[in-house]
Amino acid sequence: MDPKLGRMTLKEWVAIESDSVQPTPRFRQELFRMMAVAADELRRLGASVDSVDMGSQQLPDGQSLPIPPIILAELGNDLKKPTVCFYGHLDVQPAAWGDGWLTDPYTLTEVDGKLYGRGATDNKGPVLAWINAVSTFQALEQDLPVNIKFILEGMEEAGSIALEELVQKEKDRFFSGVDYIVISDNLWVSRKRPAVTYGTRGNSYFTVEVKCRDQDFHSGTFGGILNEPMADLVALLGSLVDSSGRILIPGIYDHVASLTEEEKNMYKSIDLDLEEYRNSSQVKKFLFDTKEEILMHLWRFPSLSIHGIEGAFDEPGAKTVIPGRVTGKFSIRLVPHMNASVVEKQVKHHLEDVFSKRNSSNQMAVSMVLGLPPWIANINDSQYLAAKRAIRTVFGTDPDMIRDGSTIPVARIFQEIIGKSVMMLPLGAVDDGEHSQNEKINRWNYIEGSKLFAAFFLEIAKLHE
Repeated sequence: MDPKLGRMTLKEWVAIESDSVQPTPRFRQELFRMMAVAADELRRLGASVDSVDMGSQQLPDGQSLPIPPIILAELGNDLKKPTVCFYGHLDVQPAAWGDGWLTDPYTLTEVDGKLYGRGATDNKGPVLAWINAVSTFQALEQDLPVNIKFILEGMEEAGSIALEELVQKEKDRFFSGVDYIVISDNLWVSRKRPAVTYGTRGNSYFTVEVKCRDQDFHSGTFGGILNEPMADLVALLGSLVDSSGRILIPGIYDHVASLTEEEKNMYKSIDLDLEEYRNSSQVKKFLFDTKEEILMHLWRFPSLSIHGIEGAFDEPGAKTVIPGRVTGKFSIRLVPHMNASVVEKQVKHHLEDVFSKRNSSNQMAVSMVLGLPPWIANINDSQYLAAKRAIRTVFGTDPDMIRDGSTIPVARIFQEIIGKSVMMLPLGAVDDGEHSQNEKINRWNYIEGSKLFAAFFLEIAKLHE
C-alpha cells in the first residue's frame, strides 16, 4: 500500500462532517455525501454495492429527517474461500474547533506521527484500513484469499437506527454465506501492544421518579411539614451502591459467571501500565490496587453508576426551592450471564423496599428505559486464532486478549441474528481519544493496521482450508 495514497483518502473522508448526533438537515446531507463517497470507493475495488434506503426518522419536536442508507457490498463469491464480513460506521460524534480542539477537527492534521481529526480512529480510519488491505492484493495482482462483504452504516453514534431490522431482513440473503464477522470499532488498552476484543458489557438504564406534585414549593412556606421528593430520591440513590463500588441490590451478583483460572491468567499477561493509566485518567486513587482487579471490575463484573437528577435546581445562585418532582437516572453495566429482565425485577423490588421503609406520602415510579445484554465470544474460534497469527506476523508479539467495559450492541446483534463468529479487531491505541477533543489515529497504527487486515485474510484462508 502506498501510505500517501491511503492518507489522502482518510483526509478526504475526515473532511466530511458526517455528524449523526446533531439532528439537522445540514449534517444529514453530509452523512448522505459520506455514504455516497464510501459506496464509490467500494465500486472502485470492484465490489457490487447496494445502498439500502432506510426511510426517515421522526424526532420528538415533530420534524422528520432522512436516515442515511446502509451500504451492503460484496467482492468475490468463490465457494472454496471463506467469506469475511466487515462492519464499520462512517458517522462521527460532534466536534468544533473552538471546543478544545487544537486543530480543525475536519482537517486531518499530522503532528509528530499522529493524524488528528474527527473520525480518524472512530471509525473512518479502520474502515479505510480494511479497504487498503483489499486494494493491496489487487495492486500486487494477487488473488484475494477470501470473499469480502461490507456492511457500513451512518447512524452508529445515534444508536444504529434501523440496523438490527436490516440485519434480520438480510439474514438469509446477504448474510447467508458469511463465515466470520469482524468489527474494528474500539481501542487497544496499550499504546504499542495490539489487542483482540472478545466481549463487551451490556447496559440496563433506569429512571426513578419521586413525585409530590407537579409544581415546586417554597422552602420557607413548606419546609418541615412534608416529605420532600429530593430527600426521598437521595435516599433511594444512596441505597444502590456502597463506597467500595459494590452494588447493594440483593441477588444482583447471583448470575455473574464464575472466574476460571484460565481467565485469571489472561488478565496477568495484559499490557497495562497502572500508573500511566491513573495519571492519564486524572484520578487520585482507584477502588482497586492491582491491574488484574481493575481490569476485572471494568470488564467482567457489573458496575452501577448514578448519572444525574432531572427536576432539581442546578443553576448558580441560592434558590430556596423544594422540587415537587425529581427523577434520578442510573445504569448497571451487565456481564455474562446476567439477564436484563431479571435485573429489572431486582432493582424495582429493592427500590420499592427502601421507599416503603421511609413511610413517605410521595409517589415513586421506577422504569428500565434500556436493556442491552452483554456480548461474549468463543476465543477458540478459527478467526481468533487467525487474528493472533496475523498480529504476530505484523507486530511481532502476541495480542492482549481483552474485553470492553462499554456496550457495543452491534456485536451482539450479529452474533444472535446471524449465528456466526464475531470478533472485534481494533487498530487504535489507548490514547486515541475517540468521542473526545483531539481525536487521532497514529500514522503507524493506520499503516500497520492495514497490513494486519491483509495478513488476517491470508491466515483465515489457511485455517479455513
